[in-house]
Amino acid sequence: MSEELIVIGGGLAGSEAAWQAARRGLRVRLYEMRPDKLTEAHRTGNLGELVCSNSLRSNDLYSAPGLLKKELSMAGSLIMEAAVNSSVPAGSALAVDRGVFSEFISRRLSGHPRIRIVREELTQLPETIAVLATGPLTSRSMTASLAELLGGDHLYFYDAIAPIIDADSIDYEKVYRASRYGKGGDDYVNCPMSKEEYEAFYTALIEADRVTPREFEKQRVFEGCMPIEVMASRGKDTIRFGPMKPVGLPDPKTGKEPYAVVQLRAENTQLTAYNIVGFQTRLKWPEQKRVFSMIPGLANAEFLRYGSLHRNTFINSPLFLSRDLTLKSKENIFIAGQISGVEGYIESTAMGLIAGINASLKIKGKTTVEVPPSTAHGALIRHITGSESKHFQPSNINFGLFPVPGELLKIRDKRKRKAMIVERALTDWEEYLGRV
Repeated sequence: MSEELIVIGGGLAGSEAAWQAARRGLRVRLYEMRPDKLTEAHRTGNLGELVCSNSLRSNDLYSAPGLLKKELSMAGSLIMEAAVNSSVPAGSALAVDRGVFSEFISRRLSGHPRIRIVREELTQLPETIAVLATGPLTSRSMTASLAELLGGDHLYFYDAIAPIIDADSIDYEKVYRASRYGKGGDDYVNCPMSKEEYEAFYTALIEADRVTPREFEKQRVFEGCMPIEVMASRGKDTIRFGPMKPVGLPDPKTGKEPYAVVQLRAENTQLTAYNIVGFQTRLKWPEQKRVFSMIPGLANAEFLRYGSLHRNTFINSPLFLSRDLTLKSKENIFIAGQISGVEGYIESTAMGLIAGINASLKIKGKTTVEVPPSTAHGALIRHITGSESKHFQPSNINFGLFPVPGELLKIRDKRKRKAMIVERALTDWEEYLGRV
């Protein structure tokens, strides 16, 4: 059998799968349809382009995202290497400069002697061993190919993008720099609101005109990337206890916590652009300008990118996916990234890493090694392959996905329990890496 792996899709999962296979001595053909054919959200042909937030979430090892990133780094992840080399200030989180990040990934992959990047769209699943990592914006033709194979039981949901504003257009007299509880120094720009300002903003937000989806009759909005106006419609204080919570962010002018706070996070290393944290939206662009300009400090904000809504495609993985990430009905096809039913940048990367490892083992005629469910990678696989299929929804990594032994459940100190879960995960992950 030829030791060549086909990888379809040059996002985070596809890039990571290609990298892992090449590290293991395989030749790789990486297919990416961009830039000749763009998706609804992508703007460039760069590999690993980010289209939602620029944050890879918490860097705290004793958080679930922090643990997953640690496991990725231990496995020689290209995406984690790119993130470290393109990081921007974000308190205790890991955020990146989008351009530097995707250019780093593109440069490393295109420069690898065993990786060939093919700029064209594949419309059918191949008959050879391949990793399908076309992501949440899978093309119509590949979606149709999947639907035919899976009997139409694939799903979709909507994902919303937050606006980005020009740093020079912020009124710094009305904002202050700080990270929640002082973690990370002054990495975030905070826009404080009084009760009166919040109530006026809330009313404008829920009454604003929204974009009507053009091609879908039913919408499923992922809870972890809920549009701000949808969240607000659930109750007057919902967003004040969500993305606008003031806890741990006292205003230095008053020494007290504001009634509500909007946070801005750096988009690049030069600090010339800021993302409105948690403000994913499907408001019409003129309405975004009108409503978000009501935020203190943003009265004259220049929007470099308005928020938007885009389609996310994923399969009902508990029905169709085996624990090695192959399709049950087509065992030469590995599924990776968000199309597998995980949600988030690092989660997509993690599934790409496992798919790349397992595809390499299979091509070499070896047996794949099951990822321990006690690890962050294994917990994600456990979720997408072992959940109840009728109500399956994508998930970010969280400690609720981990199997917890009875002796740990008896530990009431949550921090101590999490620390023990992390320690067990890292031990089991290191053992797993030694076997693959």
